[in-house]
Amino acid sequence: MQVSFLLIPLSLLVSTALAVFSDEAFHTDYHLPLLGVPDERTTFFHRPKSASKASLLYTLSEKLVLGAVNPKDGTIVWRQRLGTESGLGQRGYLRAGEEENVVISAAGPRVSSWDALNGRLIWSKDFPEENPKDLEIIELGPEGKGAKDAIVLFEHEGHGTVRRLDGNDGLVEWEFKDNSGDIPHQVSTSTTTVFLVSLHPTGKRAYRIKVTSLDPVTGTQLSQYTLSSDTDVTGADSVLFVGANTASPAVAWTDKDKKVLKVNVLGSKKLSTFDLKSDGDSKIEQVTIHAPHLVQSLPHFLVHFQSLDSHWAEVFHIDVAAATVSRGYSLPKLAGKGAFSTSTVDANVYFVRNTETEITLFSSTSHGILGRWSAVNKNSGGNQNFSRDRLLDHAVSEVLAKSSSSFAVRSALTTSDGDWVLSRNGEVDWTRSEGLSGAVAAEWVKLKEKVDLAKELEIEGHKSILAAYSHRVRRHVRDLQHLPAWLKALPKRLLGSLRSESSDSDGASDLQQDNFGFRKLIVVATEKGWLYALDSGNHGRVLWSCRAQVLDAGATWDVKGIFVDYGSDTLSVRGAAGDVVIVEIATGELVERTKPDTKRRVERTVRIQEGSRNVLVDVYEGGEASDIGRSTAPTSDVFLVVRRKNGAVRGLKYLPNGESLAAQTIWEFGPSEGERTVGVVSAPTPDPVASIGKVLGNRSVMYKYLNPNLVLVISVNDGASTASINLLDAVTGAVMFSAIHQGVDTQRPIPALTKQNWFVYSFFGDISSRAGDSPSSAASSKGYQLVVAELYESDIPNDRGPLGSAANFSSTTPSSDTAFTKPHVVSQSFLLSEGIRSLAVTTTRQGITASALLATLAQSNAIVAIPKAVLDPRRPVGRDPTPAEQEEGLARYRPSLELDPKWYLTHARDVVGIRHVITSPALLESTSLVFAYGLDIFGTRVAPSMSFDVLGKGFSKLQLVGTVLALGVGVLLLAPMVRKKQVDSRWQVS
Repeated sequence: MQVSFLLIPLSLLVSTALAVFSDEAFHTDYHLPLLGVPDERTTFFHRPKSASKASLLYTLSEKLVLGAVNPKDGTIVWRQRLGTESGLGQRGYLRAGEEENVVISAAGPRVSSWDALNGRLIWSKDFPEENPKDLEIIELGPEGKGAKDAIVLFEHEGHGTVRRLDGNDGLVEWEFKDNSGDIPHQVSTSTTTVFLVSLHPTGKRAYRIKVTSLDPVTGTQLSQYTLSSDTDVTGADSVLFVGANTASPAVAWTDKDKKVLKVNVLGSKKLSTFDLKSDGDSKIEQVTIHAPHLVQSLPHFLVHFQSLDSHWAEVFHIDVAAATVSRGYSLPKLAGKGAFSTSTVDANVYFVRNTETEITLFSSTSHGILGRWSAVNKNSGGNQNFSRDRLLDHAVSEVLAKSSSSFAVRSALTTSDGDWVLSRNGEVDWTRSEGLSGAVAAEWVKLKEKVDLAKELEIEGHKSILAAYSHRVRRHVRDLQHLPAWLKALPKRLLGSLRSESSDSDGASDLQQDNFGFRKLIVVATEKGWLYALDSGNHGRVLWSCRAQVLDAGATWDVKGIFVDYGSDTLSVRGAAGDVVIVEIATGELVERTKPDTKRRVERTVRIQEGSRNVLVDVYEGGEASDIGRSTAPTSDVFLVVRRKNGAVRGLKYLPNGESLAAQTIWEFGPSEGERTVGVVSAPTPDPVASIGKVLGNRSVMYKYLNPNLVLVISVNDGASTASINLLDAVTGAVMFSAIHQGVDTQRPIPALTKQNWFVYSFFGDISSRAGDSPSSAASSKGYQLVVAELYESDIPNDRGPLGSAANFSSTTPSSDTAFTKPHVVSQSFLLSEGIRSLAVTTTRQGITASALLATLAQSNAIVAIPKAVLDPRRPVGRDPTPAEQEEGLARYRPSLELDPKWYLTHARDVVGIRHVITSPALLESTSLVFAYGLDIFGTRVAPSMSFDVLGKGFSKLQLVGTVLALGVGVLLLAPMVRKKQVDSRWQVS
């Protein structure tokens, strides 16, 4: 009997751990590994092996993620994250030498060399407190040296430093420091010289371009000259182009009105000037220069002109001997936006022109068209027409010369919404939605339910006999239109049912909910002002995207909330600047867009819902909240908890104020001296409660302290390295629980969440000593800790404490006896092997299923679902559980929490940069939908108590049908024998 009791807690733990079956892995979940929107200056085709003819597509994205993509199918071969979480405001550089098997990157203070085939780090060199400004490869070097050297330009405190790094080990061969005070801009290399291009200030927003020539072997200065550009150049953005690794590098810029192009061949003081024609009424809005980057390539470059509604280009040739520039030919003006790119085959330079409808190929020596292909999406069979909001941004191309008159072109196009498209001879091979890498907010959207028979019968039940009969006849006639499609899909459905194949979305093209509620929309807002709708029932497929906000260069969209209005089938997105965007759920069409309000910034937006009433309240920075109109105000009292600029937390209550309700302060909770508030966490809504108590092993009950108005306030003291945890009642402001942790790393995040009668938080700090531990050893050790606490009405089973005799209790109007009633708190901490970036919890429809804690691991790039039963703070400490505790499912407490491999929702995937995890209940009580976003996108389904309300894939429907048929055949065969035996028995003489 003792053995059976021991097996009970183990069986409970195993059942909760097996939330994902092995046959469901990689089927019910989906992962979109992303790199970020490619940067045109650090994206190129390159052969990872000189002996191979196959190329990979390399990029160092705007998120500072370095990766290689297979051009055939768009899959990521390898990737490395070089920057911080956001990557915003940072600049990276990526170069690859011709016929080199390495790529070299520079991001932050670090320069690294990577194996181009597998992404393994070869060497890395740090230069503290210095920022890279440019990176180039010296193509020509001594024979047998190995990897080609790199030239890196750094900036530190306004001074530039040029260093030559050994390509084999990254050691500095020489360095040149420019202490003139000029702004370092870029470096360039030719066959004989290294050029440092810097900006010499001559006045307010006026600069002259200074060119310094360096010896590539020793780094000594050879010469220096200055170009008269102070009337044209107002900053680094004014310099259009500095050629690198070409036979004759050049620097180019335009005047402020973009009417004159000026080009200087580096190493010569000659200045070539060209008048730019705007081609009629089209005013030039943008000028871009495209040139080859190989030493052996022809010294030709293309100037791309873009207006609001058209684009054109001119090709220029450089005379190396005379150091002059001349016009070669012009490309005609075409409507819309276009993207040009260059490709080099031996010494020949080709220009590829991508437009909305076609792709054309030109040689740099002549304007004749070498190839023309229509832009067609072979997946849909139609023309690849970009919408008004989705335009071509930039492209990189690779040209294959099959013969002197036959060519093949593949171009990697980047669109304005962040999509990365590979076009091969005009046909789209694949598309990567890299714009999703900047996701800042997401929200679940329920789809419309299918009109089922039960609803129709309910309608007929409320009508007269004749009306109900007429309604039924019309319904049957109406259903006949679906008969051909139903008969056509019947064999496939039967075979799929027998094979136990999943049909989450039922193959429906329309936006309808499936039978189990697995199919929902996930609307994602990105930092660049775009909205995406993903289909959770179809492995995260993007259904639509729209441009919600037009942002200035370098600006980001700070989204404070996404709210769904099912009555009008629209959703609204609210930003920090007070801007509101309303779009249709089904199509993403823009319904309304308001301009930002620059007077007050919104800290967050809160939804207040009561029945059919739905009110959105903006909470501004400083702790103020917007008013509520009397016509839309809820009938019950409305309370809010806000955070002020000084870190204090205060409670607001809406009271009548003329024609509206205004928020008035009713209490305030301030952090202690030297502390700052880092988080205010409230319970998710809705938060259904299936049971008001926990049944113990001896059949007694511990009643839960269920207060939906609890908020968790987290404050830290940087000087004392402490963290204060306070649980407040949002209505009265009373402190229900408090704890202080010592030796906390206050610079690391402290994720937390609350749900029903428990809360949990995680931090990195001193490990508290426990029974049997050495105090000295415990005080000197630190680690990642996970603290969980449960709230009960009393510490005595079957006792409700001071609330037991109360007929009713409300935090809004507490009685004198229960005004200061505090819960009984049971807490426990666990040690983790790594830190947690964010916390979430599973949600189900009725709250019956056991909860699972969803933790995003920072170092492992994984998401784990920790069963709540494992984190029970009532687990006995220092002793084995009693038989009653074993029956309850409690195991002996162990400080170290080992993460079971079965808890990993991401399995073997490397899910990078996850910021937040959101959950939503399915129609099945056992299942919770999970969606994680950040750099990557990940979604799955979780069943913490196993799928007790649906048949699993292991259930053989074919075997069941076969058994029934066998029984039927057996009955048919045995029936005559039984009848004959009965007849014979009657004729027998007794």
